[in-house]
Amino acid sequence: MTDKAGHDRLEEDVSTVKNDISALTDQITDALNSFAGTATQQAHRGYKQARAGAEQAMDDMSERGSAMMDAAQGAASSIEETLEDAIAQRPLAVVGLALGIGFLIGVTWRR
Repeated sequence: MTDKAGHDRLEEDVSTVKNDISALTDQITDALNSFAGTATQQAHRGYKQARAGAEQAMDDMSERGSAMMDAAQGAASSIEETLEDAIAQRPLAVVGLALGIGFLIGVTWRR
């Protein structure tokens, strides 16, 4: 009888250990799932912040590029108007200047 009682007691202990291991496994699984969910949420938040930052940087660069293009067009227009005025006021001087510059370029390329 002692062997039977000891055997039954051992089976109960093994069953209790199995149940404890199963419960511990469930707790660990829940903890890992919770951790994975939190990590996923943080990754999504980080991605959204990085994307918003990149979009903001692109918008800023686009605005700066537009401003620079407007400034360059204004400068080109101003130079064009200045040249037109100079040509209208002193046409012979401008023709002489153009001939002189052409001569210098020709001499320089010849060498």
